[in-house]
Amino acid sequence: MKPEARPGDLKLVDSTRALGTYRINEVFYSLQGEGMRAGTANIFIRFSDCNLRCKKEREGFDCDTEFVSGELWDVQRLLSYCESLSPSCRSVIFTGGEPALQLDEELIRRFKLAGYFLAVETNGTKELPAGLDWICVSPKTAEHCLRQKTAHEVKYVRAAGMGIPKPQVQADYYLLSPAFEGDFVPKENLDCCIQLVKENPKWRLSVQQHKIWCVR
Repeated sequence: MKPEARPGDLKLVDSTRALGTYRINEVFYSLQGEGMRAGTANIFIRFSDCNLRCKKEREGFDCDTEFVSGELWDVQRLLSYCESLSPSCRSVIFTGGEPALQLDEELIRRFKLAGYFLAVETNGTKELPAGLDWICVSPKTAEHCLRQKTAHEVKYVRAAGMGIPKPQVQADYYLLSPAFEGDFVPKENLDCCIQLVKENPKWRLSVQQHKIWCVR
């Protein structure tokens, strides 16, 4: 069963995409700003398109990422560009949009052959291919819509007044992240997450530190 569509949700990736190509929004080199791997250097590959559209009136926060635009890349172009960004960094984060809409076993296989550690940030509504080294599930929809049931970390964004999640995803780490407004985190959102963690010590606080550091 597919996750239930909601008004305003985006359609899946363009069916005209050529075999062996991926619609990519951007590729850049920076530090991971959140989660258990915060502070580590990574090459970010942002896939275009998403099957959800987050709105403040529904999820308590607006999506802060432009992922609609993009162009087609093949695997070799991606590998060559990653090498040019940093010959010494062998860690990639697949993000989006929603990377699970395009990420496949061939792309994973080629990057693993090139010696890369592969992480992914997903909303969990589509099961991921095998071979990834680190999975972060950040749900943006009802728990019964999730198809990726295991992860290394699961991360929920929370705004003031929202309660503790009841995740169906089995993970090593459970994180709460206060909702930002642009590059600013409202104190009430941060205070809410801090209080939830204090009341539920299984959880950890994760803040979008890259916004504080003023890096991508």
